[in-house]
Order: sequence, then structure tokens, then C-alpha cells
Amino acid sequence: MKDIFFEDKVTPVKGLIRRYKTRVLIELTYLCPVDCEFCFRKWKKEEKRESLTRKDIDKIVDYIFKNKEIAEVILSGGEPLMVLDLLKYSLEKLSALDQIKIFRIHSRALVTAPLLVSEKFLKILGQKYKQIIYFSVHINHINELTSETEKVIEKIRKTGVILYSQSVFLKGFNDSVEVLEKLFCRLIEIGVRPYNIYQCNKIEGIENFIVPLKKEIKIMTELRKNISGFACPTLIIDVPGNANKIPVPLDFWDFKTNTLIDFNGNRVEIDE
Repeated sequence: MKDIFFEDKVTPVKGLIRRYKTRVLIELTYLCPVDCEFCFRKWKKEEKRESLTRKDIDKIVDYIFKNKEIAEVILSGGEPLMVLDLLKYSLEKLSALDQIKIFRIHSRALVTAPLLVSEKFLKILGQKYKQIIYFSVHINHINELTSETEKVIEKIRKTGVILYSQSVFLKGFNDSVEVLEKLFCRLIEIGVRPYNIYQCNKIEGIENFIVPLKKEIKIMTELRKNISGFACPTLIIDVPGNANKIPVPLDFWDFKTNTLIDFNGNRVEIDE
């Protein structure tokens, strides 16, 4: 497995990925309570990369301060809920920067290890920051939305944090209208806005999970017909080579599915 998105080339400071002008992603740790088979950052775990330190965060804060166009910070991993002291330190240091307007926390722990949503974590979320915090729940199937998961979602909502979800199309697991309709409708009912659903990244070792793009488009087209637009996420394809996350049009438009143009105006040929 390798770095097909060339993330190391867009890492100006240890732990900081900058693929876009105004937002950055910080990989606080590579620890996870569960190793998801479809994870596209497994290569970093295989290289046994360590969690960041407070000194690393200080260097990241200094970099962001010197690049005033950065206004949004995503705190991710690995699983950021496994390093709460570092998460708290990062939020406190970064919230002092007037240029930062939005925080996002990306997590799958609500599904894989809901006990990580501890009172300590809820207290961190409940602190009064100048910035709004958005919390991303990575969830792929209605069966993952257990009573325990719904309970911790409710606890997070009570802190005032805004929740949204991200999902990945997985062959034989959620590649059907029925499964995704149940998932997205239930999410919106409990206060989680479905945001994006991604085509599984085409990485060595996880090829069996990949759903053909045309099938994904067909499923999402049917969902858009059947459910509220508010409950329907955007289909995204993440193209190797650091070509950005590209939204995919649905079958309401006549278009070619083997060619796209990235955020920099580059034409990219893709497999259907």
C-alpha cells in the first residue's frame, strides 16, 4: 500500500496536510480502536508513524499563523478521540488565531468505540471557543447506527456542536438504495446531516470494496428522487495524484463518466 494521493508532498509541517488554499487537515494520531479494512491511510500505520506531540502542534500553529489565508482546520487521524489531551491542546492553541473561523473533527469512534465519547471529551467540546465546531461521523451502514451510537450522538448534540456524516461506498455492504435510504433518513432524524459519500479509493489491497462509478451514480440518482435533498449527501470521487475531491453529477445530466476536471483545471481520465 502506498501514498497514492501524494500527501507527503503537501505536508509542509509534520502532521499537517494542505491540499487546499484555505483549509488544512491535522493528523493528530495514527492510532485507531479498530483497523477498518477499507482505510486508505493504512500505509502510514504500516510505517508506524507516531502521534503528534505538543511541540509538533506548536510548529503547526506557527505555520498556520504565517499563512493567513488558512481559515478552517480539520482535526483527524487515525482517531482523534484517542488522544484527548492533544485534541484539547490543539483546539486551545488554534482557537487563539483570529484567522481560524471553523473547526472540524473527523471521527469513526461513534461507530467503532462509542465509549471514547467520554465526559472528558464532551467537556472539551463544550468549552467556549470563538469558532464553531463541526463534528463528522464516519458511518457506512444503518446497522452501524446502534442504540449506543445514537446515545453518544445525542450527547454531542447537547454540547452545541453541529454534526454531519461522511460515508464510503463499499461493494456488497452498502451499495443499494434500500440500505443507504434507511441510513441517511435516520441520520437526519437524529440531527446528523449527511454530507458526502465517497467512492472507495482505488488502493492496493482493498480493490474488492470498490463499487463501479456508474452503479454509484444510479443509486444516488434514485436516492435523490426518493428522499429529502437535505438527507442526500454529495457523491465524491477522490482522484489519485492529489487532484482534489470532485463532486460527481447524477443521471439528471448527460455527461461523460470517464473524464473530470480537478480544482486546478486539469483534465483527469478515470476508470468507470
